[in-house]
Amino acid sequence: MALERQVRAKLAGKRDPEQEKEAKEWIESILGKKLFANEAYEDVLRDGQVLCQLMNKLKPGSIPKINSTGGQFKMMENINVFQKALKEYGVADVDVFQTVDLWEKKDISQVTTTLFALGRQTYRHEDWKGPYLGPKPSEECKRDFSEETLRAGQGVIGLQAGSNKGATQAGQSLGATRKILLGK
Repeated sequence: MALERQVRAKLAGKRDPEQEKEAKEWIESILGKKLFANEAYEDVLRDGQVLCQLMNKLKPGSIPKINSTGGQFKMMENINVFQKALKEYGVADVDVFQTVDLWEKKDISQVTTTLFALGRQTYRHEDWKGPYLGPKPSEECKRDFSEETLRAGQGVIGLQAGSNKGATQAGQSLGATRKILLGK
């Protein structure tokens, strides 16, 4: 029991209130309603309904049926459908939280990380005009060098390769000096 308490404390320590605040404001601005005034962040998101509504705003029709009743399995199904829609939207598997992270409130910081990954992915969809969450992802900067330029680069030894000219160990005296004792 003590170990479980330690694990919960460690996971709670990973949470960043500033990031959660940004995520809340982003969700509320997209959905156009106040959601987090009276309830905790994780409690509002827990049944997956808000997440599904968010996904439908970002990509209309991506989640055709959102369960609002039917017990915990229907609510967990909302989370699973949201995760599937996330991946189809372009969010990488490694950025998607596990269902238990949200449902059992095991790792809420991972849920926030997933929301930021979704926010970054919105930049890549030209049909989405904002608001955005998180920094804009970098884009590929492809360069084409001519054969002549590439050959010229072959002969240059950069300073990054380093040099040992003039390097000696003279003058170094780390630790005690070495003594040879004869006759002992």
